[in-house]
Parts: sequence; C-alpha cells; structure tokens
Amino acid sequence: MITKTGEQGLQMAELTINADDVRNALNEFAASYEPGNAERVEVGRVTAASDGIARVEGLPSVMANELLRFEDGTLGLAQNLDVREIGVIILGDFTGIEEGQEVHRTGEILSVPVGDAFLGRVVDPLGQPIDDLGEIKAETTRALELQAPGVTQRKSVHEPMQTGLKAIDAMIPIGRGQRQLIIGDRQTGKTAIAVDTIINQKANWASGDVSKQVRCVYVGVGQKASTIAAVRQTLEDHGALEYTTIVASPASDPAGFKYLAPYAGSAIGQHWMYGGKHVLVIFDDLSKQAEAYRAVSLLLRRPPGREAYPGDVFYLHSRLLERCAKLSDELGAGSMTGLPIVETKANDVSAYIPTNVISITDGQIFLQSDLFNANQRPAVDVGVSVSRVGGAAQVKSMKKVSGTLKLDLAQYRDMQAFAMFASDLDAASRQQLTRGARLMELLKQASTRRSRSRTRLSPSGPVRRATWTTFRLRMSAVSSPSSWSTSSTSPPS
Repeated sequence: MITKTGEQGLQMAELTINADDVRNALNEFAASYEPGNAERVEVGRVTAASDGIARVEGLPSVMANELLRFEDGTLGLAQNLDVREIGVIILGDFTGIEEGQEVHRTGEILSVPVGDAFLGRVVDPLGQPIDDLGEIKAETTRALELQAPGVTQRKSVHEPMQTGLKAIDAMIPIGRGQRQLIIGDRQTGKTAIAVDTIINQKANWASGDVSKQVRCVYVGVGQKASTIAAVRQTLEDHGALEYTTIVASPASDPAGFKYLAPYAGSAIGQHWMYGGKHVLVIFDDLSKQAEAYRAVSLLLRRPPGREAYPGDVFYLHSRLLERCAKLSDELGAGSMTGLPIVETKANDVSAYIPTNVISITDGQIFLQSDLFNANQRPAVDVGVSVSRVGGAAQVKSMKKVSGTLKLDLAQYRDMQAFAMFASDLDAASRQQLTRGARLMELLKQASTRRSRSRTRLSPSGPVRRATWTTFRLRMSAVSSPSSWSTSSTSPPS
C-alpha cells in the first residue's frame, strides 16, 4: 500500500510490502517455469583484435577449430585455447571488430560444402563461389580437419596417372594415390607441369568411364589474382574446366585464408575419393601456405622455431598430404593423387620447408633454372628427380622402352659438366655427348602440348639402339611427336 503525505510543500511516499502478494507472485512464476525451454548460452567478449587475429574471453566450453560468430556476423576459427583467453583467426574483414564486442559459439567445426556441383567453379577456402556464376548447391559438407586413411584402409599404388609429359611419364612415373612433389625456383615451369597434367585428363573424362575419369582440384595459395585467372582461362580454353574445381586464396587474402585453402581443396577431393572416384589435387604452393601459417602462429604468440616457423609446421603438411591415398577395394577403390608444389631459393633443396615436404612425399620432380634458361622445357633435372612408388604403376610398354633412359641422361649431365674443362675428349665421350644432346631435344615439349603414351613410345625405342648415334636430328620431327608412328622400327628421318 502506498500513502502520500504533504509537509512544507514536499510529497513523500511510503511503501508497504504485503507478504501475501510476494508469495503469490513467486508461486505464479514457479508455476509458469518450464525447464525444457531453458537455454544455456555462452557469450564471450573481444579483448583485442588486429591483423586478422582476435582474443576472446568468456567461452570456457569452446572446442578446438570451432566456428565463432562475432557481433557483426563475421566468422572466426578458435585456435589457441588458453586458460583465460582464446586466440581466434578471423575469417573475413576484421576492420569492424572492436574491443568489447560480443562473441557467440556456433557449436560447429569448420567444414566446407562439397559435391559435383563444384566442378567448373572457382571458390574461396570456405567453399563460397567467387566466379560470379551464382550459388552452388552442395550435396553435403566435409570437415577440413579430417583424419587421413589408416594403414588397413589403403592399397598399394598400381594405376598410372599420366601427365602427358614425356620426360615425367618415361623417367619419373606417377601413380594414382601417390604424392609427388614438384620443386624448383620461381619461374621454372612448376605450375605449367601441374596445369598440363590436368589438361591431359581430358580424354579420360570424355570416355565416360568412371574407372578412368579423374576429377581435378587446383588450389592456388598466395598467387597473384591474375595468375589464378590465367590458370582458369587456360583450363577453359582446353576444355578441362568442366572436371576441375579451383580453390583460390590470392595474395590479397588474410593469412588465415591462405593457411586453410589446401585443407579445403583436400576436403573437396576426399568427398570424391571416398565415393570410389579418382581425384588429382594440385597444391600451388605449400611454401606460401607455410609462410601464412608462420604469420598466424606469430600473431597468436606461439613460440617460434627454426626460421621463425612454429614447432608443428611439419605436422601442418604431413596431415594434409597423408590424405592422398589409394583406397582399398572395401572402401570403393577410389584414389586421390597429390602434386604439391614448393618454391626454392637459388636451388637450395636443403632449406627447412623443402626438406620437410620431400620427406613426406613419395618422390620429387626437381626443376633446374639452368635447364629452363637453356630452353629445355620441361626443365626436369633427372639426376635429382625420383619417383619412389610410381614404377609399380608405370605402363609396362613405357617401362620397357624407357629402360636406361634416366641413367643415360644423368651420365650425359655429368659428362657435360666435365667437358667444359676438358680440352680434348675421346671418341666415346664425344659420342655420349652427342647422343645425350639428342635425347634432351627429344624430351622438349611445349606447355599444353600433350603427348599420349601411344605417341611417346616410338621415339624412345630407337634411343636405346646404336643406330641412334648416327641419326641426324631434324628439329621439325622433334617438335611434332604426333607424326611419329608407333609401328616404325627406325628413328624419324
């Protein structure tokens, strides 16, 4: 009850509390309470945000790699789970995120949409289209951090993955499910080999045979946007875009996107692999992903190691490349072949990232800048390049024809270096140099100029015979491998 009294022009209210009224109100509230409608919500707050990284307090139950949603709708990825704070990679524009803003959990682990609708499209590391061709209807989603196939789930590599390049298919064969590194200095043709390999799958795709068709994923990390656009245009011009998905994270993207892009491409490929199909994934290139991961780790205040890389940089690439495999028959016999690309500086393969990736992969194709400058395309250094498991998948006829070709070229390179300082050479050495020069001319091949196994077999056959030393090379014949007949028993003349 409220009463009012007047004294010297002032009014004063007196409040009288009735215990029965309070009791009735509490009973009414208790009767209306329904436990099933109660919801527990964790809300965090931004304590700092800069350079694509945010620090958040107040989310004690957050999971590793869980998606978080900031107040302006931007997504973030939970990384560092400290006692009081969470280190978050901001997946988007971080300019609108300020200290004190609320952060909410989504309860979802970072995943990417997958499906056949992604063929012929260009997407970002989150699976969103960036080619202005409309939305993509995904079949399902797949987590980016997914366990690689186990030992019992795998099968040995035994099926060939033809690249269309004579130098590689003859001396450094690649099999389906293999991880073959392409390594070399900048501007030595690394991307060209990868793109040629994608284009060479066109005939298999046109056959309509699922056992022959190869779906391709090109992951461009840290490349110029114009370079990625040029790759897309090349694939489209040669009719290869219809079976290819491009995951693009250009140099202008935040470091977090460049770190996640290879995992997104791998997840898209794994969807097809576990569906019993064959996949080829190009990672162009992993050295830029490692640099992006180094930047993210330093911003998250993780302790640096050699060359300022974090201690788990080896695991960064091993858990990615181990997903490439040839699955057992029980799992559908699908495969995912990985062609990671790593850039070296001054042909130094003993640097930190190159040695890491070399130890993870099943072989490497080393591109020499000296060969590239000498107009040898592809500039493959056969003395350093090796394929550890591809020999079991090489076409038998190609294996028989190529024979000692790799050894002969390695000896030629050694003899060539020796001949630079020798004033006089014996007849056998001069013969070996002449023969090696002709072999090098035979292996020259212009970019996007594919050569099928059928046309590659005949020129290598005579190479092993003594008559090859008396053959006068004609450049017109060398530049047109499709004109060589597989039934001929003598070199082209």
